[in-house]
Amino acid sequence: MTILTRRAEQVPPDPLTVDELARSLRGELIRPGDPGYERHRRVWNGSVDRHPGLVARCAGVADVRSSIRFAREHGLLVAVRGGGHSFPGYSVCDGGIVIDLSLMKGIRVDPDARTARVQAGVLLGELDRETQEFGLAVTAGIVTHTGVAGLTLGGGLGWIQRKYGLTIDNLLSVDLVTADGELVTASETHNTDLFWGVRGGGGNFGIVTEFEFRLNPVGPEVFAGPVFWAMEDAREVLHFYRDWIADCPDELTTIVVQRRAPALPVVPDELVGRHLIAVVVCHVGTVDDGERVVRPLKSFGQPLLDLCRPKPYLVHQSMFDAGYPHGWWYYVRACDVAELTDDVIDIMVEHGRRIVSPITTLGLWQMGGAVARVGENETAFNGRDAGFTFNINGNSYTVDGFDAEREWARSCWSALEPYHSGVYVNFLMDEGKERVRQAYGPAKYDRLTALKRRYDPDNVFRLNQNIPPAP
Repeated sequence: MTILTRRAEQVPPDPLTVDELARSLRGELIRPGDPGYERHRRVWNGSVDRHPGLVARCAGVADVRSSIRFAREHGLLVAVRGGGHSFPGYSVCDGGIVIDLSLMKGIRVDPDARTARVQAGVLLGELDRETQEFGLAVTAGIVTHTGVAGLTLGGGLGWIQRKYGLTIDNLLSVDLVTADGELVTASETHNTDLFWGVRGGGGNFGIVTEFEFRLNPVGPEVFAGPVFWAMEDAREVLHFYRDWIADCPDELTTIVVQRRAPALPVVPDELVGRHLIAVVVCHVGTVDDGERVVRPLKSFGQPLLDLCRPKPYLVHQSMFDAGYPHGWWYYVRACDVAELTDDVIDIMVEHGRRIVSPITTLGLWQMGGAVARVGENETAFNGRDAGFTFNINGNSYTVDGFDAEREWARSCWSALEPYHSGVYVNFLMDEGKERVRQAYGPAKYDRLTALKRRYDPDNVFRLNQNIPPAP
């Protein structure tokens, strides 16, 4: 492997050298003070406020390679931006260079082969729009302005995961630019060790510029949406929910959400601000089957609001967009649990009642189904046997109240600690090396560090849930 680095760190390149890089790019190079700098340094999480020295808005693979080589030559810290949606804000850095892939929007769907080739700047909603034209989809999160790249490299949860698996379970190949600027392909037949690692190992091994996915028949209509009850009924709802999903079909994926009712057009004025619990469902079989499967949930207790009905898959995919816009302040803690025990339910109820911010949420993802039927060692993703995944969001509109929401999230996470069985790496904040090791488990972590040593021995790609190279 050719090493192009100088061991200098954060040595500002001279202006003439920067001009040379700018002229070499088909995209554009943005510097502090340039028009658009403020816009392009911002990321989704408003609590992240960093000032890169350069933003290279890459238009293709050649731009990515040039930007990496420039960063290596000048010892610049590298941040890689796809959708800019990481919770800890790894998509931007102070002083270094952001390799911004957001201009790379190519999507090519082959409806006969049921595959799609997708460039790294594509957002989930953009991918869904193209694939749904042919009644096809790949597991793709729950917020449409999330980037395909980051979601996929960490594993990829979504509304169709129990039927069709994680996003990585539908990944056929990647094109990746390594730390020394080489372009390689990884698949089940080429660079198989790297292909194992990118399926869950994040952006540790290089910059993926293009993904190839297997697509699955979905929609165009699904039976989906939330059913809401008063928070006072949360314990009874959760006990019912646990029994109801015990033998549910793979076509059904659910997320339980506790929060204060948002001020949205579909929410009656008298419910806005009230503490509620919702079970949000998506059934990807026939609409008739979906109605039959979900009927017991819709008729349980006394729902305050029922928005679960037949709807286009694209509409359901965008349902959470309004609740997680760009610029709000987000803090998350996360963990997997093996089962929804009475004690776990009690913790959920207690902390659900303590929610103060109108945009804080306590979410519980149902796992299992196709996710659990992939062998634990087939990909770097860890936690195939998880029963549920918690996403504990302590959020505020601005800095006002953010400390309190962050402490609420930490308190909820700590209360659940005796029941932790793992964690989904895409839900981690900047929590340190040992936490990353826990996310993969000792055996996978050691395998990943060895892979890192082969593909990125100098840890150029370290602004991520970092896996350092083995010594």
